[in-house]
Amino acid sequence: MLLLTRVHRHTGELDTLAESRALRDLLDQAPHSSAYDGLLARHLTRHRTAYDRVTLDLAADPAERALPGSALLGRPGGPALLERLFAAGRYHLLSASGLLPPRLTGLWTGDWNTAWSGAFTTNANLNLQTASAAAAALPEVTEAHAALVHRQRPDWRDNAREIFGARGVVAPSHTDGESGHTYHFSREYPLHLWTAGADWLLKPLVDHDETHGTDDPRTTAALAEVALFYEDFLHRTDERGHLVVVPSYSPENRPANASWGTLNAAMDLSAARHALRTAADRHPAHADRWRALADRLPTHRVNADGALAEWARPGLADTYDHRHLSHLYGVWPLEEINPYDTPRLAEAAHRALELRGAENDSAHGHLHHALVAARLRDGDRVAHALGRVLDGDYFHASLMSAHYPHRDVYNADAAHALPAVLIEMLVQSTPGRLVLLPALPASCPRGELRGVRTRFGAAVDLTWTPDGSATAVLRPDRTRRIELRTPSGAEPLDLVAGEDRVISVTAR
Repeated sequence: MLLLTRVHRHTGELDTLAESRALRDLLDQAPHSSAYDGLLARHLTRHRTAYDRVTLDLAADPAERALPGSALLGRPGGPALLERLFAAGRYHLLSASGLLPPRLTGLWTGDWNTAWSGAFTTNANLNLQTASAAAAALPEVTEAHAALVHRQRPDWRDNAREIFGARGVVAPSHTDGESGHTYHFSREYPLHLWTAGADWLLKPLVDHDETHGTDDPRTTAALAEVALFYEDFLHRTDERGHLVVVPSYSPENRPANASWGTLNAAMDLSAARHALRTAADRHPAHADRWRALADRLPTHRVNADGALAEWARPGLADTYDHRHLSHLYGVWPLEEINPYDTPRLAEAAHRALELRGAENDSAHGHLHHALVAARLRDGDRVAHALGRVLDGDYFHASLMSAHYPHRDVYNADAAHALPAVLIEMLVQSTPGRLVLLPALPASCPRGELRGVRTRFGAAVDLTWTPDGSATAVLRPDRTRRIELRTPSGAEPLDLVAGEDRVISVTAR
């Protein structure tokens, strides 16, 4: 049986006769031996081309590879399951990204009354789901993300003006995909106090621009609006003359000794610094003013436990058992805190990660933990976080995922975010740096990752073997010098556009 369906969003009465005729007309556009083959052929070229751009081979047993996904889920410790989840995650992510990026439930809700209204939570979930888009060569996903952001910017301006009396833009923590207005006003979850959202949502678009070597003028304009907001919003200072972010909010946590609305949440500080400096890079006429404003923000605080504090304001005590890791925004996806340039803060961030609990075992919390751990070069912690998800019965037989263990609450976070974790543990990049094998788990002694894109304009194929040797082939489309970081150290690397570069490194 061939079943043709179409979901059509509309207002008023739908002309079902016209829609039915349009579906029947599809059969006339399928010149193959069967209608199904013809319809499938229209999609294969587009989907397969995107799907095959990046591949992961972890040298799994061929017999295990031949098993269906439902059987592989019963063998969570093997590389075959990771290979399959990487492939399925990219497929699901690509399929769920069209006019808009994936919702909390992806594209397939399975329910008329979906959790969280089947909408978008932008303070963590959306960015985690699309985290692999730039590196995994899925610009289609970034284009969908950009469509959501730029279509809602007029509403973001309303949020800045009506809530904060400021120019510029403020993004909401939730959206139905249509409105970008802030609707969630609550004492327990004061999401309207979150001012980091615009920078957080623009970061994937900045990564995309760096990867492809061109600046999208829409993103450039949006960054200027974020900087304008901070110009108006950041006007209070402390006793040392540093700017104070007030009100401030760390999604979706609160201090152990204070209310939800606070001062100087670490995420707000990181977002303001990043937004102002990135906007300055793209707007030379305003660069000095915006960089000077960023320089007046206070530094991050290290608390008595030796951990990066979630609130830089002295006296605010951390609440460690929480699914969100908002305060580690400076580690991932930003590069504000890293083991190479800011080792002291990286050590404090690692301590904060060690102390962080899993709260209610949300899938996004575990995978967010893994992404941060990979940036901090902790392969054991990456493996542990992945293990919590693989052993927790989060995946359905379709290899789409759930929000909680035992397949409780249909949700796309784990399925869509997992490919990003596997890439980050193997290859990381900035516009001036390539990091190879930063967090390779012992459970993946051999493998090959092909086609990964970098933010300095090169594709990378990486292979590694159990004896500790690894080889990377770089195919740059830009001429530049970068820093190469491997487990054995750092060195400069000169790349010439159009000339492949083969690098031999030590994996451990």
